[in-house]
Amino acid sequence: MEPRLFNLDFQLLSDSCLTLIAVFVLVLVASNLLFNPVREFMKKRREKIAQDLEQAKTSKEQAEAEKQEYLSKLGEIEKEAERILSEARKKAVENQKRIEEEARTEAANIIAQARREAELEKSKVADEVRQQMIEIASLMAGKVVSQSMTTQIQDSLVEETLKEMGESTWLS
Repeated sequence: MEPRLFNLDFQLLSDSCLTLIAVFVLVLVASNLLFNPVREFMKKRREKIAQDLEQAKTSKEQAEAEKQEYLSKLGEIEKEAERILSEARKKAVENQKRIEEEARTEAANIIAQARREAELEKSKVADEVRQQMIEIASLMAGKVVSQSMTTQIQDSLVEETLKEMGESTWLS
């Protein structure tokens, strides 16, 4: 027989078929023993990553909602603080007005009391001056009687004395 280029004979074909079957069986065994666990591991990993991403998305949405809630509460707190400060300012102004009015009333009362006291003091002084004038008039009358003056002289002396004392005393 002539030599062939590839030497294709039955033995080569049967060896080739057996090798292909062995490789196929090896691939099936390796697939079941090695590739399937790796595929399963990768599948579980993908599912875990997807689950983590979903959980992270949910957490982010929840955090965003809480942030909005806190911001709205903060705005409400600021409004409440402003309202409280406004009320405090109003009360302070009202207290200030009330205190000023009380001070004015008290000052007016003090001034009125001082005027009444001054009037009383003035009337006391006037009464004292009258008493002194009466005493002086009595002394003069005693002198007039002792000198045996006429009634016209006595009257004129009393009138002069009263005029001198009365005008300056009553004016002050």
